[in-house]
Amino acid sequence: MTIKRKPRRQWRRTAAALLAAGGVLYVVAATAASQDFSSAIRALGERNTIALGLLQGQLEGLWSGGSLPLHTALAIGQSPILFSGQEAVMDLRRTEEEDDTGVEPAVPSGDGEMKPPAEPVVPVPEIPEKAPLPLVFADNGVQARTLTPTSPEGYVVTGDVYISNRSEHSFDETLFDGTFAAALSEEEGPKVLIVHTHGSEAYTMPAGQEYVSSGDCRTTDCDFNVVRVGEELAKTLEEAGIGVVHDPTLHDYPEYSGAYGRSLTAAEAAMKEHPSISLVLDIHRDAVSDADGTPYKVVSNVAGVNAAQMSFIIGTDGGGLEHDGWQENLKLASALQQRLLDRFPTLMRPISVRNSRYNQHLTPGALLVEMGAAGNSLDEALLSARLLGQAIAQTFQMEETG
Repeated sequence: MTIKRKPRRQWRRTAAALLAAGGVLYVVAATAASQDFSSAIRALGERNTIALGLLQGQLEGLWSGGSLPLHTALAIGQSPILFSGQEAVMDLRRTEEEDDTGVEPAVPSGDGEMKPPAEPVVPVPEIPEKAPLPLVFADNGVQARTLTPTSPEGYVVTGDVYISNRSEHSFDETLFDGTFAAALSEEEGPKVLIVHTHGSEAYTMPAGQEYVSSGDCRTTDCDFNVVRVGEELAKTLEEAGIGVVHDPTLHDYPEYSGAYGRSLTAAEAAMKEHPSISLVLDIHRDAVSDADGTPYKVVSNVAGVNAAQMSFIIGTDGGGLEHDGWQENLKLASALQQRLLDRFPTLMRPISVRNSRYNQHLTPGALLVEMGAAGNSLDEALLSARLLGQAIAQTFQMEETG
């Protein structure tokens, strides 16, 4: 019986194929935890530069316009990150073949002819990015004022925060020690509920941007009233990784009376459905006028444009409704206000403490926020909503990290 021996060349090919396949499998295993091609290459560099060489060798077919060997394609197919990085490996190969003059060697074209070497690479100086264009808001023609306290008289002052106490309760600056009870829930789900007890409250629009009115500076069109401002606030919080439930219901339309009772029912239902909700923000807008009854807008200069001044309204049990934890709502408002004032010294009007409860007994993280006044434009209120959302996210994320 005669045993046919494989030619020596065939044995060499078989051994090379097995070695290459083993190398590719090693590459796949070494990069299994990588999230992208760059991290895969780093992983190879950390383990063994031989593995990277094996991968480059197996991709040689791509260098000449061919395809991957079958055993290589099957192995690399188990690592989509590596497979998607074929072009990067080819670029790496080209880089290694460049000589000290920076000129690439001649490479074969698809028809077998040699392409001439590329011209020397001349470094191009980096062009600095242009500064972002300034914000531009259309003028709505309403007189603007910036309301800031000129004296601590009549206020409780803590840090840069001025508090107007219009309730029957007494408190002083010793209440504020930098702590507050509100915290983002550790339960899965949204953390913030945004409601609008007076959702039809709207702003004064520039010429050409008017809305259909449902009352004095009010509209049911949620592209123009405070529901739109709540939408901007929700978007900012979600961009920061904080889940939001935004209820766009107009609790003040068609009937204004009883709006707080209706918004309370809606808030309780949302919190029952989402036990993870920790903060409840009721977004309004104020209405201010001078001694003659002429409305004006309240503004703060931010990035060269007017942002609507904001104010926190804090309810208590002074009106007879149960609300034992109102001080915690106040401490949270003070902490948020200080953070905003650190960046924008005139953005906040004084905090106002009232006898009414404003549904703030729902959680120690419940606030009523006045986003500007009727004389402000919608653009000014939207800018402030973004700034408020950033401050909320920063405040609670710092609390989480300690």
